[in-house]
Amino acid sequence: MGKGFSKGAMWVLMGLLIIGLAGFGATNLSGTISSVGSVGTAQIDVNAYSRALRNEIRALSEERGQSVSFAEARNAGLDQRVLSRLVSRAALEHETDRLGISVGDGTLRDEILSIEGFRGLDGEFDREAYGFALEQAGLNEAEFEENIRAETASSLLQAAVLSGIRAQPAYVDTIVTYLGERRSVTYATLDRSDLQTGLPEPSEADLRRYHEENSAEFTTPETKSITYAWVTPEMLLDAIELDEETLRAAYEDRSEEFNQPERRLAERLVFPNQAAAEAAKTRLDEGTAFETLVEDRGLDLADVDLGDVSADDLGAAAEPVFRAETGEVVGPVDTGLGPALFRVNAVLDAQVVPFEEAAPQLRDALALDRARRRIDAMGDEVADLLAGGATLEDVARETDLELGEIDWHSGMTQGIAGYADFRETAAAVEKDDYPEVVRMQERGIFALRLDGIREPQLQPLDTVRDEVRAGWRTEATVTALRDQLDPQLDRLRGGDSFTALGMEATEVIDLTRRGYRDDVPAGFISSVFEMEEGAVDVIEGDGRVTVLRLDGVRPPAEDNPDLARLRKSLRDQVAASLGQDMFEILANDIRDRAGVTIDQSAINAVHANFN
Repeated sequence: MGKGFSKGAMWVLMGLLIIGLAGFGATNLSGTISSVGSVGTAQIDVNAYSRALRNEIRALSEERGQSVSFAEARNAGLDQRVLSRLVSRAALEHETDRLGISVGDGTLRDEILSIEGFRGLDGEFDREAYGFALEQAGLNEAEFEENIRAETASSLLQAAVLSGIRAQPAYVDTIVTYLGERRSVTYATLDRSDLQTGLPEPSEADLRRYHEENSAEFTTPETKSITYAWVTPEMLLDAIELDEETLRAAYEDRSEEFNQPERRLAERLVFPNQAAAEAAKTRLDEGTAFETLVEDRGLDLADVDLGDVSADDLGAAAEPVFRAETGEVVGPVDTGLGPALFRVNAVLDAQVVPFEEAAPQLRDALALDRARRRIDAMGDEVADLLAGGATLEDVARETDLELGEIDWHSGMTQGIAGYADFRETAAAVEKDDYPEVVRMQERGIFALRLDGIREPQLQPLDTVRDEVRAGWRTEATVTALRDQLDPQLDRLRGGDSFTALGMEATEVIDLTRRGYRDDVPAGFISSVFEMEEGAVDVIEGDGRVTVLRLDGVRPPAEDNPDLARLRKSLRDQVAASLGQDMFEILANDIRDRAGVTIDQSAINAVHANFN
């Protein structure tokens, strides 16, 4: 029990450390406000809320690849998610306090000493590093240690509630049986070339009928007439000037990228002692494969792969490794991890790219970076112009933004419509909306104005006559093929072979619901698994018909390793889902019993620091 507690507490402590220390530079909130709310006796610390919110905004910025403002974070509901998470944590702290669950000083001391972030260069606990890290995170020692006590006690309560949760075997078996069931099927696909008679020419009445019955195919979508002004970094590249001195400075800064020493693609297999390494080398010389030695150590090739390394990376192993030929294994060689064998997989010659060759690449990279920074600054300028009453035409005249017009609908992907941010904004814009600056994921900006909307319209037959004719012929082909097949279907059900009926067929054995075939129409797999054994079905579409017969049904293969992995994965997923549900039930019950209080004025005070 002590071992399990220590392991669980360690994860809690590391999570707390990430939350508390990831926001280096975060400022403490001063004043009389100490909490943003409470659950029963547990307070939600105002600084904990501020730090958690700051870290979430930073994570969202990294995910999007651009800075996220506090207003954008609130629009995404980030503040509510952070507060909800802290309320759930406070609920557990209240309950552990009510039940009298706590952590002793000895355990608290041991766990703090084990946290690597508080260790010095000698690997031992460093009091100064401990104090400095907490100071940078806006915490004092008493506050941090009290948080650890509360978090660890909460983890004990949570573990007690969630322990023993298992997925029911019948549930897992049912899903595995469903996914692993095997079916054998024979099918043949017929197209226009298989028709025994030709197709008639459509009459005018035929075309009018097809045009009317399939009006949706020939109706234009709702179209928005939009005026926009935009700029992307690529549009500014020609206007960015860079002198040779700047390029040479960039070349020096990135010299390791353009001038690389000779390298090797190598693998390193480490052994516990010299005797074991020499024994392995002897086996290798006698014909044992290197891969076998890796497996014997309980490793995969990915575990021993060093990637591309230079001589400086290898230390004492550099001389034998760089003398070896491709495919050769050398060693044992003493390393910092123990004696090791090295296999050389490839020789990478030294790479020297002179400044003259690197200059175009450097110019593009630096120009793109400057263009992005210019656009970042330009966004505020454009926003000010629009707020002052400027039109998009005015903006285009006074800035680097280019003016454009587009008749946009949801299926467009050309030009500016190829950008997801523009499509999302265009879909939402309404007639009286004021143009606003939108920052694109690609680091460009745009603003748009809706000038008008054209409702969907059915195109006249004469305008789409060729498309209507092609559609009619496709439909007529399928109809003719079905008429030709109908007399043969009963013979297939009776046991006649496809070959006897003049059809070139394909036989598939042990097809599963997760199977895939690129030579069958959409819906093929679902049709196969909806059929009874011996049944015959026909799938129509795109001028072809596919006739199929289900020949056999078998249960999942007991020796299939994929199904074994699937079974384990399902057990873990179901248990995790049930555990999450149980945790939410527990937290909700505690909140209902203890009561939740939120201090909106305190929350507003925290938010004011982000504006």
